[in-house]
Amino acid sequence: MTKKETKYKSALHEKDGIESPKSLNSDSAKSIKSKRQKQPSVEDLVSGITSGNITDLSRAITLVESTNQKHTAKATKIITACLPYANNATRIGITGVPGVGKSTFIEAFGSHLTNIGKKVTVLAVDPSSSLSRGSILGDKTRMEDLVKDKNAFIRPSPSGDSLGGVARKTRETIILCEAAGFDTIIIETVGVGQSETAVHSMVDFFLLLKLAGAGDELQGIKRGIIEMADAIVINKADGDNLKAAKSAKVEFNRALHLYPSKASNWSPKVSLCSALKHEGISEVWQMIEDYITTTSSNNYFETNRNNQNKFWLLQTIEERLKSNFYNSSKIKLELQKQIDLVEAGKTTPFAAAEYLLSL
Repeated sequence: MTKKETKYKSALHEKDGIESPKSLNSDSAKSIKSKRQKQPSVEDLVSGITSGNITDLSRAITLVESTNQKHTAKATKIITACLPYANNATRIGITGVPGVGKSTFIEAFGSHLTNIGKKVTVLAVDPSSSLSRGSILGDKTRMEDLVKDKNAFIRPSPSGDSLGGVARKTRETIILCEAAGFDTIIIETVGVGQSETAVHSMVDFFLLLKLAGAGDELQGIKRGIIEMADAIVINKADGDNLKAAKSAKVEFNRALHLYPSKASNWSPKVSLCSALKHEGISEVWQMIEDYITTTSSNNYFETNRNNQNKFWLLQTIEERLKSNFYNSSKIKLELQKQIDLVEAGKTTPFAAAEYLLSL
């Protein structure tokens, strides 16, 4: 064997590993493994949530979001137990097209709230891929300062295929966060599609973020979104963009006068802000406080909450019926047969659906 071959062999030589300490016997190892696998009970989780334990809150939210039937049953018990501690927070929905600066605004806004003594939850819904079903869930990265705040809790969730792209159990997650002592709940929408409609049905105040010079001051804006908005905030109103932002504010104010009065008797406001420079943020919160005062005094606040509960009752029934249908073993078997028949042109999608629904 040459010197070169000897060197090559030694490079691939594998040394013996370090043996496990004899002090850690098999019984101890099994005990540690058992503790790791042991899941907290409903009572433990509820106790932890109501005392403000973030770990228990996160575990409970994971159960709520799970599609596993055992997890769903456990989550239902947790929500029921937490309900008496909920419904005591201000719920704010924030939407806007991608690139408008939602994450930057929410971080600046959330930091302002924690600085004045509020406890803030941010439920950020990330869009799921229609192909891989995956989500980036990168909001904690984008809100790197707020995530370190002990009085803030950020929970990104995949939108999945739920109504309008809103996380399937966002409504229930709100209850858990309120039970954990958070007094301000911020829900960030995906900003594409119908997510705004779903978020509007679960919040007290709906805020629409806009950009100046984006070509949508009047002609490009969706009527439905404007009608739902309780305030329009024009972000990135700084530097060379300040003049355009002021002009956009005038245009939006004119547009809002063309819409009918709201049932809340609140007149939507338009304001400017620069989330990057933390300018105009306190004015947005003052606007929300004024809204809460107005709607509480004329009883719209409570009426709106009741209407939202009715909506989510019906939505939950629809979701449960759909889930039970597709999880039926009989339907699973017959569904594939009907799909094959449709693909072969031996039946129509409508006839196949009628047959499956009659089973």
